[in-house]
Order: sequence, then C-alpha cells, then structure tokens
Amino acid sequence: MQTARNLFTGNHKYMVGLILLCFISVICVAYRTGDADDFDQSKREILLRKIAHELLLKSGDRTSRVLPVKKIDENEYQISFEHQFSFLPDALVNTTRRLLAHDPLTKHYVVNVRKSGSTDVIYGYAISKNKHDDIISCKGRMQPKAAYLINIKFKPSGSHPANKEYLLGSLSFLAFVGFVVLKSAKPIKSLSDDLPADVFRLGSILFNEQQRTLQIDENTIYLTGTETRVLSIFARQPNQTIERSRLQKEIWEDEGVIVGRSLDMFISKLRKKLEVDPLVNILVIRGKGYKLEIGT
Repeated sequence: MQTARNLFTGNHKYMVGLILLCFISVICVAYRTGDADDFDQSKREILLRKIAHELLLKSGDRTSRVLPVKKIDENEYQISFEHQFSFLPDALVNTTRRLLAHDPLTKHYVVNVRKSGSTDVIYGYAISKNKHDDIISCKGRMQPKAAYLINIKFKPSGSHPANKEYLLGSLSFLAFVGFVVLKSAKPIKSLSDDLPADVFRLGSILFNEQQRTLQIDENTIYLTGTETRVLSIFARQPNQTIERSRLQKEIWEDEGVIVGRSLDMFISKLRKKLEVDPLVNILVIRGKGYKLEIGT
C-alpha cells in the first residue's frame, strides 16, 4: 500500500508541476502581448501626429502646434490643433493613406472630421486594405478655416487581445483544467488503497500472490511457487534491505536443505520478469542482502 501512495504522490507532483508551468507560460505570453500593444500604440500615435503636422504644412501653417493625440476609445484616436486652419480633403486622404501604410496593424479605418464643440461630421471617409472598397467623397472642395478635430477609428485586427481579458480568461481555463485533472487523480489513490490483501502494486505492476501472477496492462506473467514466495517478502517491505539469511530461511527452511546459489537463481529470474517496468528492480546490497527498489 505504501508503494501505491508513493506512485500517487509522484503523479500528483507531476500534474501540479505541469499546471504550474502552464500558468507561468500564460503570464509570460500576457505580459509579452501587453508590451507589444504598448509599442504599437506609441508608434501609431507618432504617425497620427505626423499626419496632423503635414496637414498644417499643406494649409500654409508652419508655426502652430499639434496638440497631444487622445485615445478616446479602444481603437479610436482624436487629433486636435492649437489654431484654426483650412484644408483640402484630398490632402487629408492622401496623407493618412501614405503614413498609415507604415502601421502593420492598420488595414481598415474610418476618418471623421468635425468642428470643435460640435458633434456634426463635416467630412469623412473610409479606407480599406483593398482600395476598391474605399469610400471617399467630396474631394477637391476646400474646407473653410475652423477649429477642427480629426477622429480616426481603426478596425480591431484580432491579433492582440486585451492583456487583462486574455490573462483572466486563460487563468480561468487553467483553473478548470487543474480541477478536472486533480479530481480524476483521486480514483487512482482509492483504487490503490482498496486492493485485496494478497495483491500488491509494484510500480505499474500488479502482483497477485494467490494467483502467482504479475499483471501489467493486458499482459499476464506467471510465477512459480518459489518465485512467488520470494517476491512476497519483497512486496511487503519495498525499498528496504532484506537480509540474505532471512530469505534463505523463510523460503527453504521447511525443505531442510538450503542451497546458496538457488536464491541467486530465483532472484535473477524475478529480475527478468520485472523488467516490464524499468522502475522496478531487485538490487544486490553487498554484504547485507537484497532490496526491491520501486522508483517514482
């Protein structure tokens, strides 16, 4: 029974370690995703400021400032200006299309222009990855001088999920997997503890003392009477040294004749039959005796 508990403990540690490794991997991916999002956002804001800068230059304004770009929604930004200016829609369309081509995550976006303090859109257009799907109107018509706000909304690419949502979703999934795995491990322990008194679990092998068999998966290995008596002594004290004299006495005492080499022969035969599980072996302890070693 001690062997069964050792086996369960080993499997338990392995499963806990695997779940912990998955947990660490998820955290690393989540932080890496967050870093990538921050970098892409910073790069995009620089491109948006450059759009505003070139638009002012084309309107003849070389002195007024571009105000800080605001992120007003998850995928929407707002460009504002220090002073009023006028612009040609063609210039705005061509500038955004040229500069945003440097943003690898920008494939589809919508631009809306409105006057400060108003919710009315005075000019707008949509750009797609496929130019045939672009929606552009009113080109060539100069817009009057005013305080303009330019909103640019990007279509989510789907390649970078929100960091917190990704992390929380992954942790929930790992918690569910851990619950299922640990719950499924419990029957292994109970089955091991409920074995009959004459059945022993030696690693992945079931040793049936009464039937004189070793069972592993669907395979059955038969033992002789003497092999069974020798293995029974070891099975009751796994991972402990059994003195050679004790083995000889308990196995051959009733026969009245003890032959030293007979024990070595039966130990050798048992070793070969136990080879079906490489973690189970009978070791020679020099000057003392033998030990049935069961690895975990």
